[in-house]
Amino acid sequence: MNYNLLKGKRGIITGALDERSLAWKIAKRAHDEGAIFTLSNAPVALRMGSLQKLASTINTEVIPADATSVVEIEELYKKSIELLGGKIDFILHSIGMSPNVRKQIPYTEMNYDFFQKTLDISGSSLHKMLSVAYKMDAINEWGSVVSLSYIAAQRVFPFYGDMADAKALLESITRSFGYHYGKFRKVRINTISQSATPTTAGTGIKGFDDFYKYSDQIAPLGNASADSCADYCITLFSDLTKMVTMQNLYHDGGYSTTGVSTDLIK
Repeated sequence: MNYNLLKGKRGIITGALDERSLAWKIAKRAHDEGAIFTLSNAPVALRMGSLQKLASTINTEVIPADATSVVEIEELYKKSIELLGGKIDFILHSIGMSPNVRKQIPYTEMNYDFFQKTLDISGSSLHKMLSVAYKMDAINEWGSVVSLSYIAAQRVFPFYGDMADAKALLESITRSFGYHYGKFRKVRINTISQSATPTTAGTGIKGFDDFYKYSDQIAPLGNASADSCADYCITLFSDLTKMVTMQNLYHDGGYSTTGVSTDLIK
């Protein structure tokens, strides 16, 4: 069911790669709710996925941009504002990658050049996107920025490696920049801490399948799906959540607050 929650709103959705991506699920729901927006990902990611084909199904444009490059972020905003006919109302930051995790380098032995790339791509890129938008005054008053996080920012998940550090940085930037952008334009900034979700990126993490089953047994509502994450994200883009900002919002079926479950014990 659609409610026209985003009718008349303009946005930028980053990080979609293929039909399994959380960002793509969110893009589809934003389209269904009446929004117009551009899609973006790094040029190298676009060569690996099927975003151009997916974008054609909802009649939107794909703008290649490396979110670690201030110059390319500036171009992303300029082109998006031109294509959409006005300033931006919402942004999704769904960007994360760790060379250490990809190469299965243990956390205790991490490559520090890779670590800097992890932090830049998965954490600092949010600051860059916000800083450029702030300087360009690219986001309308009462706009909304949402970034996707994970509970490894608060708790230890050994297989998650240095991505845990990057998510902690991401959530800190959300709070700090959320204050400044709130004062400046009443723009709200939040993170969604989503359940383990079988996306292309998620399933590439060693041990994902076993942990997915484990967390599903702990959470009283089970793991939150990608589709339900998209629904939740749309509410944060909408005017229904104007006073929610600087928060890390758990969307995990209750996993984050459950110590142990009877299913797991059995």
